Amino acid sequence: MGVKSPKSSLTIMTDSVLPGETNPLNNLFGGELLARMDRAASISARRHSKQIVVTGSVNHVSFDKAIPLGSTVTIQAKVSRVFNSSMEVYIDVWIDNETVGKIKANEAIYTFVAVNKKGEPITIDKLKPESETEQQRYDGALRRRQLSLVLAGKMKAKDATELMVLFK
Repeated sequence: MGVKSPKSSLTIMTDSVLPGETNPLNNLFGGELLARMDRAASISARRHSKQIVVTGSVNHVSFDKAIPLGSTVTIQAKVSRVFNSSMEVYIDVWIDNETVGKIKANEAIYTFVAVNKKGEPITIDKLKPESETEQQRYDGALRRRQLSLVLAGKMKAKDATELMVLFK
């Protein structure tokens, strides 16, 4: 297996918020944003793995700022860590409009699994972070993964070594 840079998976999608995509407050529907993030993250995961990928989980979504009608929305997705067949994709959402200018509005973390044509998980290339932000996200990914496994009952809390460090 090889090793890749996070930038090789960088995916940037830019689009406008149209009237049919907004709620009664004229802000982008949360579900519409989730779908856009899922598409961007899927492309990012495919770019890294060069395989078919499926969404394994939506680990975290933060709707910090409403995205008003007419805004330009830019979604940046990049693989933040690879395990065996799964990979965490970190997503940043930016908005740009005449009222607020360009600001970070939301973020999310998705997990994707690379699979073969039979839908069976397959091993993929590892990841080597390059920037400080990439390293922070890479380090945090193992804690997030262990927490998800503990909460799902797939790992015993005592075996979550990265989480245990936080509480000592």
